[in-house]
Amino acid sequence: MDNNQNNNKNPKNNKQNWSIIIITTLVTALLVLGLYSFMQKTTSKEISYSEFLKMLDDKKIEEVVFDTNQLIITPKVEKKNGLPQVKVTYYTGYTGSMEDSKLVDRLEKADVRFGEKIPDSTSAILLNIFVTLILPFALIFVVLNYLMKKMAKGGGMMGVGKSNAKMYVEKQTGVTFKDVAGQDEAKESLQEVVDFLHNPGKYTGIGAKLPKGALLVGPPGTGKTLLAKAVAGEAKVPFFSLSGSAFVEMYVGVGASRVRDLFKQAQSMAPCIIFIDEIDAIGKSRDNSMGSNDEREQTLNQLLAEMDGFDTDKGLLLLAATNRPEILDPALLRPGRFDRRIIVDKPDLKGRIDVLKVHAKDVKMDETVDLEAIALATSGAVGSDLANMINEAAINAVKNGRNVVSQADLFEAVEVVLVGKEKKDRIMNAEERRIVSYHEVGHALVSALQKDSEPVQKITIVPRTMGALGYVMHTPEEEKFLNTKKELEAMIVGMLGGRAAEEIVFDTVTTGASNDIEKATKMARAMITQYGMSERFGLMGLESIQNRYLDGRAVLNCGEATAAEIDQEVMKMLKGAYAEAKRMLSEHRETMDQIAGFLIEKETITGKEFMKIYRRCEGIPEPEEKKEENPVKEQTIEMPKKEADTEAAQQEEKETQKKVERDEDGFILPQKRD
Repeated sequence: MDNNQNNNKNPKNNKQNWSIIIITTLVTALLVLGLYSFMQKTTSKEISYSEFLKMLDDKKIEEVVFDTNQLIITPKVEKKNGLPQVKVTYYTGYTGSMEDSKLVDRLEKADVRFGEKIPDSTSAILLNIFVTLILPFALIFVVLNYLMKKMAKGGGMMGVGKSNAKMYVEKQTGVTFKDVAGQDEAKESLQEVVDFLHNPGKYTGIGAKLPKGALLVGPPGTGKTLLAKAVAGEAKVPFFSLSGSAFVEMYVGVGASRVRDLFKQAQSMAPCIIFIDEIDAIGKSRDNSMGSNDEREQTLNQLLAEMDGFDTDKGLLLLAATNRPEILDPALLRPGRFDRRIIVDKPDLKGRIDVLKVHAKDVKMDETVDLEAIALATSGAVGSDLANMINEAAINAVKNGRNVVSQADLFEAVEVVLVGKEKKDRIMNAEERRIVSYHEVGHALVSALQKDSEPVQKITIVPRTMGALGYVMHTPEEEKFLNTKKELEAMIVGMLGGRAAEEIVFDTVTTGASNDIEKATKMARAMITQYGMSERFGLMGLESIQNRYLDGRAVLNCGEATAAEIDQEVMKMLKGAYAEAKRMLSEHRETMDQIAGFLIEKETITGKEFMKIYRRCEGIPEPEEKKEENPVKEQTIEMPKKEADTEAAQQEEKETQKKVERDEDGFILPQKRD
């Protein structure tokens, strides 16, 4: 209300309103005049003099008016179907030189009214001058005056330089700190800012000042924009939100004009918050070696000047978000501009559990749901990934005709996000199923045989939409932030276990290990160049990470000769890991055959089923804790078989029972090899 009153008292705003009224009036008048002229043209028609005489003889004329150079003819209105028709006026050429002495007699004889129009030459001339000269110039003057005023106010031609920031007032953001989870440290830093906006006297009394700006840094999807909206929702102050690309235009100077207009609006509504998302679009380092951009540099210079110019006592706070802090200009990052750098990183285990709880509060779930297990299985996931998983689980439950989400739906959603949906229409032949089965069992068995590996959660040979013909899901028992050298070596051996199994069983290799080889090579190279785990290079750093919060691409910091030596060292490490994988699988060939046969039959087995077969084949007794878990055992036994209702499947099962021996739970017993 106060802002509106101030605008009404401002003489500039009143002038602007009058300009709009005048322009609207003139445009409306021109439109009416044009419409009148158009209608006049459509209701008049030119005819020849001979046609006029014929109409006169036929007694179709009601009135004739003698003008200076023409005859204006008004015909009689004829009725059609009892209704009068549209009246059309005719005119024909007639001058003084054209003498028709009998015309008057013929008009009297035909009983036609006639007369002479007295010309008003003065008014006609004045009207013509006004319409053709004065009116266009006056209209052009008014329009140009309006545009010049708009440009003087910083808006530029047609509002090009005017800020197009979205403004949310008070509670309109609809987001508070309760809606943000997994970022406790970032929330704590921003809560101090909110408290400063609410209680400035508590801080100014001791001499503290409000930070001018806070930069939110982190990978995509971690909740940077959500945090900024939560700050505005908690502070209950006006919130200006726009993207960094909104300042960039083709015309030089437009971006700087928009920055000026934005800060002018914000200062008039202080205390308030300005949020610039993806600030790297205008905040790139001013490096002439990479080629200059006058528009972007002018925009950045204006932003720097505005951040130095406003007074923090008014309660104006600038928030910005980026996932590329390494390319920002150093002048933008210094204290006094962006005083705080708040890291919004990927959430840890506790953070992922909290995020899942926030997104699951509006979703109906049954008593079997264990969000902690889902959080363990989604290490490295960000907030947007977890939100997508919860939504996919709800969609999967609806698809299967259930009203609540189960744990199976959540794990299926995790698999959909990680490896894609099942390709049920892709049917592999018996040989390919056997190769894929041994490949995946090779991964799982190597992981089970190593002390430093993560336990197996699931093994499947069902193809997925992201290209995987099968995969092994590992679930860590606890979240780790550091990995030892032995753990990394165990990971590499596990990655190469699939290729080793193929070579041992089939005496050949396939293309199915391409992704395994890629990941193993990347990890081995990181151990040598970044982690200092190579005896040859020791503690020498040979690579540095670029774009840490995006792709994490590594760049070599060494010469060509050293790079060749690194390749040799990586090759040596991979050969050693592959030999270790082949050794382990060769020593436990019986176990691998039994598990692979069970996997071929079932297509998908759980980690508990895998470990049970493994322990029976290896002669390891079952843990006492697992024997007491009757619900888990019953759940494992009652797992439905695919195509169990068909006669072909029943016949296949009978034939399989004839060939192999099973225990009381249905698992294949170890067979003696000839």
